[in-house]
Amino acid sequence: MEVVEDTLDAELEDFLARPLFCHLGTESPDGPRVSPLWFLWEDGALWIIATRSDKTFPERIEADPRTAVSIVDFDPETGRVEHVGLRGRASVEPFDGDRGERLLTQYLGPDESEWDETFRGLDEVAERYVFVRFVPETVVERDQSYAGSL
Repeated sequence: MEVVEDTLDAELEDFLARPLFCHLGTESPDGPRVSPLWFLWEDGALWIIATRSDKTFPERIEADPRTAVSIVDFDPETGRVEHVGLRGRASVEPFDGDRGERLLTQYLGPDESEWDETFRGLDEVAERYVFVRFVPETVVERDQSYAGSL
């Protein structure tokens, strides 16, 4: 992965381990689309859970794997703005229950019994899900912080 710019104080691995939303950009016949998603950074790739459907971003990725991802950590009180922008290629992969559990634990905590029912037991209905694997080719890491005013 080529680092185009790096003004971020945090290490990229540490930033990507935070439970933040990524915004995945894909192309459709009607123009660009952006999807806000949870992700897991593992094995040099972002892993994103997706439902099997003909009207979702996995279908767009299968048609054109060139994608971009933006991730921002923002605190309006302190003015901290940390941004990571990635460009690369994505693929649709079979759902892996263990990886899915690691992803959900990052956002929901380690005790599945405390998770909302929406997220419990995904491995029991694995046929409804796939993973999108995004492999970055280039990355921009920027600290765009300012003096907070709240």
